[in-house]
Amino acid sequence: MAGLHWLTAEPQRFPGVPGEWRTGTDGPVVTLADDEEIVVDGRRIRKRHQFGVIAERAGITVEIDGGVLEVARRGGRDILRPRRPDHPLRTRYRGTATFPPAERWVLQGRFVPFERPRPTTVGAAVEGLQHVYDAPGRIEFCVDGLPLSLTAFNGVTPGSLSVSLAVGAPDEQGRVTLDFNRAVNLPCAYTDFATCPLPPRENRLPVAVEAGEKIPYERLAADAAARS
Repeated sequence: MAGLHWLTAEPQRFPGVPGEWRTGTDGPVVTLADDEEIVVDGRRIRKRHQFGVIAERAGITVEIDGGVLEVARRGGRDILRPRRPDHPLRTRYRGTATFPPAERWVLQGRFVPFERPRPTTVGAAVEGLQHVYDAPGRIEFCVDGLPLSLTAFNGVTPGSLSVSLAVGAPDEQGRVTLDFNRAVNLPCAYTDFATCPLPPRENRLPVAVEAGEKIPYERLAADAAARS
């Protein structure tokens, strides 16, 4: 990701992005200068293009010179997010440290469905932005005899769950496996241009889960520089 730009009704230009952009009730619209073009669904677009209303958490990938441009909707607002392979966030990436895998953090839990999916509002990595997800239930489990639970959201595949960790579909008795060794960072761990949802308040555990991915090296260096 090379930027995060919020569209308004006022036409605007953004660094490294062709065209003048605005949005409204009919969705994002771009007006291109005579020497500018974009590619949408394999078609070269000149002059003007209307994208139509974009659904929440959906997006359209547009080809631009030197990369691609994501035209998307997050938190009820339309955004532009250019992606370029030569951006320092990618070229300077040095990897992500992890905790050593440990059987201690492979835990058995039980999925307890809510009577009906519960709309749950969560914050986002971007200040002032909120997301709303339907939570189908919670996962109950124990750590060192301490009973805990996590509000669960729908996963990527049908029947699977997500608790900032991918969880397979519950069996007939509602049993699930929580393998925290497989916990991974969301994109916001690497860039300020992400709009990742934050865990709901009730998913902040009173125990330290020392498993899975750690803070990326670049973020550690940036935090240390900010404190010095």
